[in-house]
Amino acid sequence: MPTYLYAITGASHPLHLDGILGIGDPAAELRAVRTEQLSAVVSDAPAHLRAKRRDLVAHQSVQERLLADGAALPMRFGLVGPDDDHVVAALEEQHAAYTERLQEVGGCMEYHLKVAREEDDLLREILADSGDVRRLNERTQRRPGAHDDKMALGELISQEVQARHARMGTETVHRLAPAAERTAVSDPTRNHFLIVSFLVRREKAAAFTEAVHQEAGERGEAYTFRLNGPLPPYSFV
Repeated sequence: MPTYLYAITGASHPLHLDGILGIGDPAAELRAVRTEQLSAVVSDAPAHLRAKRRDLVAHQSVQERLLADGAALPMRFGLVGPDDDHVVAALEEQHAAYTERLQEVGGCMEYHLKVAREEDDLLREILADSGDVRRLNERTQRRPGAHDDKMALGELISQEVQARHARMGTETVHRLAPAAERTAVSDPTRNHFLIVSFLVRREKAAAFTEAVHQEAGERGEAYTFRLNGPLPPYSFV
């Protein structure tokens, strides 16, 4: 039967999972498969696995319980192996990498940050700073039918937006990184110029969140900082 994987721990990690339910309906019974150095918390995989809220909550509840007692590598929702033997084989084959990761994330949690800026505020800044943008903008206002100038203006503004977003993202990460152990930057989206995860030691969590609040305050009301956490350290597994 296929095996569903929740997390990997060291072999000596306590497995206090009483009262914690696995995924599926009815909820699957949790168990551990082991090698000499590692353990994996698993259950039977449902026949038709979907990202339903109940299963997502169950998946994360298992991980949070394990993380409360020490280092654990949380697996992303939906990871299924052919059977327990294949899981054991993977633990044995990758034991060095898993052991190194466990040492890295021990005592840490993840915080996920998204940052956006109001478009009008950014455009006003570009218009104030860039003589080329101002000249093209004035020319298109005088000549509404000048399509080449409009295209050139649009391309120039797009380049300025990308460059400024990249610079602001780099500056923000650089200023927050000293409060974290590691960072993992994701590709920006249309709505957020910065998406980044921070691996933060538990005892430094308050200092890190304060640093984020301070950064948001210094940036001003045109910026939106959305901080989510603490979370299992998915981005660092």
